[in-house]
Amino acid sequence: MIRRPDRSLLDLYDALLFDLDGTLMHGAQPIPHAAEAVGTAREAGVPVVFATNNASRTPQQAAAHLAVVGVDARPEEFVTSPQVASRLLAERLAPGTTVLVVGGPSLAAQIREAGLTPVDTDSEAVEAVVQGWSPDLDWALLAEGAYAIRRGAFWMATNIDATLPTERGLAPGNGSLVAALRHATGAEPAVAGKPEPGMFLVAAAEHGSRRPLIVGDRLDTDIEGAVRAGMDSLLVLTGVDGTEAALRADPVRRPTFIVPDLAEIAAPFALPVLEGDRARCGAVSARWQDGDVMIVHGTVEDPAVLRAVLALLRTHCADQPWAGRLLDGDGLEIRPARR
Repeated sequence: MIRRPDRSLLDLYDALLFDLDGTLMHGAQPIPHAAEAVGTAREAGVPVVFATNNASRTPQQAAAHLAVVGVDARPEEFVTSPQVASRLLAERLAPGTTVLVVGGPSLAAQIREAGLTPVDTDSEAVEAVVQGWSPDLDWALLAEGAYAIRRGAFWMATNIDATLPTERGLAPGNGSLVAALRHATGAEPAVAGKPEPGMFLVAAAEHGSRRPLIVGDRLDTDIEGAVRAGMDSLLVLTGVDGTEAALRADPVRRPTFIVPDLAEIAAPFALPVLEGDRARCGAVSARWQDGDVMIVHGTVEDPAVLRAVLALLRTHCADQPWAGRLLDGDGLEIRPARR
C-alpha cells in the first residue's frame, strides 16, 4: 500500500493567528524564518492574523513596525488587546463616558474610536480606567490611575504580560505595571487580552476561520488563551518559554505542538497516533511507562518526538501537570534544553 504524504500545517488549518513579540520579532530585530513563514502562508492562501497584547501601537503603527522586520502586514489583519479592551468598555459604558487612560496615545486613540472620552487626569467624571503598556508611562500617570481605582472606577488592563521581549532581552511588560496598581489599590482588573480567549474568538470570527492555529512563544498568554478558546496551538522556541516548561505546564497552558522556529511551516507535518500506551509520529515514537515517558525512537530535539510526548500527556495527564521523568531508549533520564 502506498502511504499518502503527510500534510503541512498550512493544509491542516484554515488560518494562522500569530503573536508578535517573541514570535515574529524581538523589538526591531527580526526572528529568523518568521517573515518567510508569513509569506509562505499567504502564498498558500491561508489567512494570516496578527493577535497581539502590545498596547503601544495602533494597527497601522504595528503594520509599519512589522515591515521593518520584513513581515508584510495590513492594518485590517490585526486584532490587538487595546481594540478588544475598547470594545468591551464601549459595551459596558454609555457613549461619551470619560475613561482615564494609563498608557500611551495609541490606547487613547482606540478609546476615542470606540466612542468614549479618553483623559489622563482623574476627576469625578472618570467612570473607568484602562491600562496598557507604554514606554513613557510614569509614576504620575500610575498615581492618577490609583486615585480613580480607589474611588471606585472600573479597571480594565489590556493585558497582564509580566515581561516584554526586546532586542536586548526581557523587559518589564504591562503586567508588571498592573501589579504596581494592584499592590497600591488592592483591586483586581478585568483583562481584555491574552490569556482571555476573547481576542482569538474575535479574530477567528472576523476572518471566517473554523479551525485556526494559534502561534506564539508564551505559555501564560498565547497557549493558555488558545486552550481556553478551544483552539490548537503551536509554541515556537524563539521567545519566552522552552520545551521543559511546556511539558511541565498545567493542562490549560500545554501546547498542541512545539517547534524550534517557523522554518518548516510548509513541510510535511506528521500527526501523532496513539496505540495504547504508545504514541507514534511518523518514524519516531514514545511510550507511557508508569508515569514516565520513554522516547523509543528519536531524540527530544525532534519536534515529531515532542508531538508524540504531548499526545501521551494529553491522554494520561489531562487534568494535571506532568510530574514524571523523560527517559531515553536506555531508560536514562534526559532533560530538554530550556529553549
